[in-house]
Amino acid sequence: MTKRFLQALKGETLNPPPLWLMRQAGRYLPEYREIRASAKNFLDFCYTPDLAVEVTLQPLRRYGFDAAILFSDILVIPDALGQKVEFVSGQGPQLAPIKSEAELEAILNLDGLHEHLKPVYTTVHRLSKEIPETTALIGFAGAPWTVATYMVEGKGSKTYEEIRSIAYSDPVFFQRLIDMLVEATSLYLIEQVHQGAECLQVFDSWAGVLSERQFHTWSIEPMTRIVEKVRAVHAEVPIIGFPRGAGPLYEAYVRETKVDGVGLDHTVPLTWARDVLQPLTTVQGTLDNLLLVAGGEAMDAEIKRILETLGSGPFIFNLGHGIVPQTPPEHVERLCALVRGEA
Repeated sequence: MTKRFLQALKGETLNPPPLWLMRQAGRYLPEYREIRASAKNFLDFCYTPDLAVEVTLQPLRRYGFDAAILFSDILVIPDALGQKVEFVSGQGPQLAPIKSEAELEAILNLDGLHEHLKPVYTTVHRLSKEIPETTALIGFAGAPWTVATYMVEGKGSKTYEEIRSIAYSDPVFFQRLIDMLVEATSLYLIEQVHQGAECLQVFDSWAGVLSERQFHTWSIEPMTRIVEKVRAVHAEVPIIGFPRGAGPLYEAYVRETKVDGVGLDHTVPLTWARDVLQPLTTVQGTLDNLLLVAGGEAMDAEIKRILETLGSGPFIFNLGHGIVPQTPPEHVERLCALVRGEA
């Protein structure tokens, strides 16, 4: 059976467009919160296939999305490479920072990558058998730059001043870190496809903080290499890139990485996306996730505007970033009805 989500990534224009939402399995759902409470910590949650499969399926039961995305986290890669990773309640991820080549050599290696990530692969395999036959399965990973921000700074950041400074002042170390992440991420994504993923999305959530030159060096170039490595093994599997906040650099990203689809954040002008990006690739997005929280006439009007502007080309409806915990589930239901022409 042809899956609408995969049709759109082949360049087909569909009416209504396929629909899924980033972080569609998450804390806004009461059934997710119930399952999450049964895990001792977030990494354990990600590494327990019974739990990860269940929460991946939850939003499909509620909303019938056209795609399911593996439930995991981008930081399983540094964890699998040997860096200490913890998720602390109220503080988010906490990592033992790596700030020099010596620390990189002492800690990280690829040897145990697949063995460490075996529970994630089990989840992918099970999902490939358990999701509805019309639903596509998306595997994913964080992009090297975004994952490196956590590895170097040891936690999330608002400014990314430290890592950007290190990338300028010690490019040899930083290139080695990025090279390792390119290799690890490629191996991880390739194995997800082996286990049943039908599409891959690479999240470069913090790409928007980079200067133009840094964006080419640390976002575009690593992603280009990942795409090449994955396609050398799985030429048929579509790849979506999401360099959030890239602004006008989205065009260079699409042209140089040769992704099959590009995720757009809510700041991207719709007519520019239609005129510049859509002739090059399938576009995905772009509703502001906080507008989904607000709901009402403003949300309805923006959904209509997105559909009218981007719906005449290859398009997948999504948010400009992941669903936030305070989102009312009934607003997601309303969004689905509007996109599908049922409201």
